[in-house]
Amino acid sequence: MDGRLHRTDVTVLPAGWRPIESEVAGNRSPALSPDGRHMAYVSDRGGVPAVWVQPVGSELAFRVGTGPEPVSAVRWSSGGGWLACQIAPGGAPRHEVWLVRPDGSDLHQVAGFGADTADNMRWLPGRPILALTENLTTAVLIDVTAGTRTVVTEGDLVTLLDVDPAGRFALLRYGPRGARQIVLRDLTLGTEKPVTRGERAVFSPGGGCVYALSQDGEFPALLRIAGDAVEVLAQSPTALGTPASAGLLGEIEDFEVAADGRTAALLWNVRGGESEVAVIDLDHDGDRVPVLLSPLPGPVAADLVWSFDGSALGFTAEGPGQPNGVWVWQWRSGPVEAVSAEPASPGAIRPELRTFPAHDGLTLTGWLFTPRTPGPHPVVVWLHGGPEAQERPGHGPLFQSLADRGIAVFAANVRGSSGFGRSFVDADNGGLRHAAIEDVRSCVTYLRRAGVADRVGVMGRSYGGYLTLAALTRFPELFDVGVDICGMSDFATFYQHTEPWIASAAVSKYGHPVHDAALLRELSPIHSIDRLRAPLLVVHGANDTNVPVIEAEQVVAALAARNHPHRYLLFPGEGHELLHRAARAEFLRETLAWLETHLTE
Repeated sequence: MDGRLHRTDVTVLPAGWRPIESEVAGNRSPALSPDGRHMAYVSDRGGVPAVWVQPVGSELAFRVGTGPEPVSAVRWSSGGGWLACQIAPGGAPRHEVWLVRPDGSDLHQVAGFGADTADNMRWLPGRPILALTENLTTAVLIDVTAGTRTVVTEGDLVTLLDVDPAGRFALLRYGPRGARQIVLRDLTLGTEKPVTRGERAVFSPGGGCVYALSQDGEFPALLRIAGDAVEVLAQSPTALGTPASAGLLGEIEDFEVAADGRTAALLWNVRGGESEVAVIDLDHDGDRVPVLLSPLPGPVAADLVWSFDGSALGFTAEGPGQPNGVWVWQWRSGPVEAVSAEPASPGAIRPELRTFPAHDGLTLTGWLFTPRTPGPHPVVVWLHGGPEAQERPGHGPLFQSLADRGIAVFAANVRGSSGFGRSFVDADNGGLRHAAIEDVRSCVTYLRRAGVADRVGVMGRSYGGYLTLAALTRFPELFDVGVDICGMSDFATFYQHTEPWIASAAVSKYGHPVHDAALLRELSPIHSIDRLRAPLLVVHGANDTNVPVIEAEQVVAALAARNHPHRYLLFPGEGHELLHRAARAEFLRETLAWLETHLTE
């Protein structure tokens, strides 16, 4: 099919279609049994993300039946009797929570009924109680033994983080993106006390103190809070003025406290997006020497989880040409075991971290995937979502496939990305978004001056799709092709049609739909779509309620009215992400064909 035809070319993939290219299965959301001898995890090895259970040290695995819909996360209760499964009906961002026995029996739904969405599942340690939040408005405790449901509190943009063992206090998180506050709520009196600014906090297993990943400063710090006493357990050396030549630099990305309360696992984001995993002794007073997991089985790790007995730490790891795998670290004895993981492809291209100045002098970075042939090359600038996400050297079938075809990929971290300090994350808020759009031009300028690029394309998903449209219409002369994947095209229609909890949380990043209407109109690419010159591939999931499909449809309609070269690839049964392997394989095939057509002629 000629992607350059000046007509509306809509491809709607029917049920039962089969892809030409395949994609290697990935694994995520590890959940260890209480004794650490079994792991539950989510894998799409059967084509649809589902729950699998596997003994550690064995290749035997069995699928736990949860129905035909994709599963996005699983949690194993500390008593061992239940798996809590987060399911995405129709692939959409809305989630249901179902409970099932590890042997696949007694499947039943407990949250996310009707139009509600249930998120942030957490089993309370040592108790058959599941904590979760519905619609970012209702904090809920579900006693799976008694079959009862208790509403802890209700409010706007509230998330339940934890409840102490005595059931007297709860840790709650309030607020929009980038401005969230953690508070301690007295469940008897109904009073609340501020803890810190941040995303995550838990009670110690005995309930005597709180561990929180504070974002009060420029870089996150792990705090232990007991009454009015606050102790910093770990913090970025950069925040302490450590010179750049020092060893471990970066941010604390996440933490997990073991159920015995004696140890904590820390996930560090270092060297522009690589990972370090370490265990620290919480009982030790004074300097804490971390036990470092080195080397990691892949450069990017996530999803830390302890077994209830504290003997094993589960996590995921991935890298260039290496899909996400699930692993277990028997940290006291040292060995790391693969539960379900594919080896890295020996021919995979490893990206190089590039650093360069933006138009205003701010330092930007990006990971460059360079083909093996001499340059300069056609280049695709890739823009991640969020915007608070970060481009890291993980598994990227699209990037590897493009590089194999002689097309370089520059996976950029423009302002607004995480991993570089709080000021960098906030540098695109509201009216500052103009500077983030300008960063895309800075990427192209750098690539041309460095002798990397000749023809240039731009693409991205979610917020990256928005930024793609904004760059294509702001700087039409720079780009030879574009790919918009579920991006926002008009902030007014985005706020009107997205889920209400998503709209409320987005105000701090993009602006208020009423008070900032003029700014949001100015920033919306749909109002300057007539400036677009590059052929455009538009990709969207039909069931997307995060960035609703109207955002794609109005772009396609505007391009069709101008007889502009474009294609529209619509995936039924998919939401904001392509969860089915077949859908991802078809996306890969069509996108490669589109980019090759317009960049390598």
